[in-house]
Amino acid sequence: MSGYNIVLGFCFTLSALGACGQKNIHQSKKELTGMNQPIDSAHTDTAVLAGGCFWCLDAVYRNMNGVLDVISGYSNGTVKNPAYREVCTGRTGHAEVVKILYNPDSVSYAELLEVFWRVHDPTQLNRQGNDVGTQYRSGIYYMNETQRDIALLSKKTLEEAGVYSGAIVTEIAPLSMFYPAEDYHQDYYRQNGDNPYCHYVVGEKVEKFRKLFKERLRETPLQKGSNP
Repeated sequence: MSGYNIVLGFCFTLSALGACGQKNIHQSKKELTGMNQPIDSAHTDTAVLAGGCFWCLDAVYRNMNGVLDVISGYSNGTVKNPAYREVCTGRTGHAEVVKILYNPDSVSYAELLEVFWRVHDPTQLNRQGNDVGTQYRSGIYYMNETQRDIALLSKKTLEEAGVYSGAIVTEIAPLSMFYPAEDYHQDYYRQNGDNPYCHYVVGEKVEKFRKLFKERLRETPLQKGSNP
């Protein structure tokens, strides 16, 4: 669609801005991975995104070139160290999120957002399809002013281009906390591909990414515990 072409141009324009503005969010290797996976923090930046069930975004970004690790977790709630069963009640205020570790020399924050906007529906309030609740809200949780500015501009660009017929309800807010989800949630799609939800819901989003972003595909999906 014509609006999508506008967004493509926008994302390429912002690539340089994203690359130069990310350097102040580096953390220790252990904090970055949450999995004790050796990653060179000098060439690693971080994005935290929410787009429904975290199994979906986890699977999508594991297929993206330049992504070093993906960690499913919980952010921007009111309870410390929440468990999955607590988050599922909707009473902790957390969103199911993915923490994406990526090489800014290979992929920009703007490009990560371009994928984000396309693989979920940002017009659905507190839900994605049949997954209903505040934990399934659409959200971009920025870690610095550069990420905030890119996120706000990307949302504005989508709205002005008319890419979606409905209003975009994605929450854009500072990241208040990130808690890694239980180990069995990590790389869930690869390990549970025969699960009907994975087959019909997660698989559909992965295939959408693979069709729309062929030039950004990894040769093989990133697996939990592997070194890219």
